[in-house]
Amino acid sequence: MELKQYWIIVKRRLLMIALIITASCLIIGIYSNYFIKPQYEASAKLIVNDFKGSSSLLPSIDVGSINSTIGLIKTYKEILRTPRMMKKVVKQYPDLGVTYGELIGKVSVSSVNETQVMSISVRDDSYAQAAKIANAIAIVFQKSVPELMKVDNVSVLDQADPKEHHAQVSPNPNMNIAVTFMLALMLGVGITFLLDYLDDTIKTEGDIESLLQVPVLSSIPKFEERDALERTSAPPKTIAGREKNVSFDA
Repeated sequence: MELKQYWIIVKRRLLMIALIITASCLIIGIYSNYFIKPQYEASAKLIVNDFKGSSSLLPSIDVGSINSTIGLIKTYKEILRTPRMMKKVVKQYPDLGVTYGELIGKVSVSSVNETQVMSISVRDDSYAQAAKIANAIAIVFQKSVPELMKVDNVSVLDQADPKEHHAQVSPNPNMNIAVTFMLALMLGVGITFLLDYLDDTIKTEGDIESLLQVPVLSSIPKFEERDALERTSAPPKTIAGREKNVSFDA
């Protein structure tokens, strides 16, 4: 099937496709703006060092120690989101008003571009609340590392400021509408081709040739009533030289 034929099939049901796209984008836009609670994200950062005495800190910095510390961060990332750690946060900061299970669902931990910096990110309906939770987790984890790992090599690098104003990270109505537009377009085109595939009526000369395997010798054009009226209302044509004696009607 040629591209021109594909376009003819789609063109027949452009209105249906437009209605599917419009309705889908409108529903998603309203849902994203009015029915989904905005989510805000706050982050606190920790730095993990190879534990050394302060007097020998500078001479001890080398690539090997940094790589081993980066590997240690993977262990810290797993420890940080455990129920034991979250229970400590809930116990020491009861004013947060959340359970340890809710904390686990709100918190994500990552390392910043394979460096010695860990980022503790928290999502919540309020940026101020998210910032308080991120700072609380960072402080509790810093104090817990010496007890768990027998080494004091974690420091709070940066805390989130609850007073700052940040834009919501989700939902993103524009992105949702854009994705919905593409999906609705594919759905509409898919339904169009499905309906065309299920439609076994004969519409064109090509359909007849495909069905009967014989060439079309002639066709009768579509004749409407207005065509007959135009022909009867047309003025007669006269033949040159005999305009007074003979007339010829077209």
